[in-house]
Amino acid sequence: MYKIIIDENIAFADKAFNHLGVVETVPGRSISNQLLKDADILIVRSITRVDEHLLKDTNVKFVGTATIGTDHIDLNYLKRKKIAFADAKGCNAFSVAEYVVALFFYLSVKYNFILKDKSIGIVGVGNIGSKVARFAEVLGMEFLLNDPPLERIGVPGKFVSLNEILKCDIITLHTPLNPSGIDKTLHLINKDNLAALKENTILINTSRGAVVNNNDLLETIKRKRIITVLDVWENEPEINSELLERTDIATPHIAGYSYEGKANGTIMIYESLCKFLNAEKKFDFQFPVITDPVIEINLSERFENNMNQLISKIYSIADDNKRMRKISGMSNSEIIKGFDKQRKNYPIRREFNNYKIKSTNLNEKIKSVLSDLRFKII
Repeated sequence: MYKIIIDENIAFADKAFNHLGVVETVPGRSISNQLLKDADILIVRSITRVDEHLLKDTNVKFVGTATIGTDHIDLNYLKRKKIAFADAKGCNAFSVAEYVVALFFYLSVKYNFILKDKSIGIVGVGNIGSKVARFAEVLGMEFLLNDPPLERIGVPGKFVSLNEILKCDIITLHTPLNPSGIDKTLHLINKDNLAALKENTILINTSRGAVVNNNDLLETIKRKRIITVLDVWENEPEINSELLERTDIATPHIAGYSYEGKANGTIMIYESLCKFLNAEKKFDFQFPVITDPVIEINLSERFENNMNQLISKIYSIADDNKRMRKISGMSNSEIIKGFDKQRKNYPIRREFNNYKIKSTNLNEKIKSVLSDLRFKII
């Protein structure tokens, strides 16, 4: 029987893989070389660094990460050692895009602006960024795209330079973390280009923490008003507590933590592992039915207010922010524990397509917007 080590925070970890071998679930930060000495398969999330230090002198033949990013995986080492690898690119794309949409409406109400009056710059137009662009278009927002790799190969789109993006009212980051090379994104946002942002620019990072130089961001927002939304942090879970206090919205790397996003990640790795082992797929991934999926709305206010009220019934970004604030002012060790605890105990969040909207006064335009956001209209 194969021995399978799995991060305990991976959805269905204790059930899905049992027929493939002996499963041991452990905290992601506790996965060590010693633990893997007699393991054959390793399945992780982004908090576990998988490299020679972790895998040397082990029997691991397959590594899977139930995440979209691979910056925590030494892919060259795996290739040299002929260790099979699978990731879950795209698994939580709708989850992150819906987090960003929830932000749009929440911030528009909080700061009293109309979405269609705002320009948005989207940096990184892959699985997530392309969905954010689609949603922005649905909401009537002017959007610009920055993705040099896609632009180089001729993918059509409103591609502009990063300098042009920095002129937008809203900037949202959806890039992988590339530490070097022509498409380096490590500290892509730094003191030099932060200086170019106009007052009250909204800066959103749901990609990787180190895409933004957190120290530079902190020093900048001490001097200039930038509405800052951080879901990812440099050096997380040991995050900069002063930066946490100064951000407008702070969440603990959960933008992609919808139930569907987490489950999809497991499904993709499960299928890859079954293929690798030439094993039959036996686990049936059943998503629980929402007991009351119908949401009634009355369009009595402006569009942004109505949509914020609607989405808040499904997902309250304000509640996530409130929970995150509880670790503010703690010691470093308490912040680390608190950050991980919030991720481990994150409440179930379901995606928009699970809900049905009922109203007596929906016009065709609003129906179209809701449908494009994947709601069902009844």
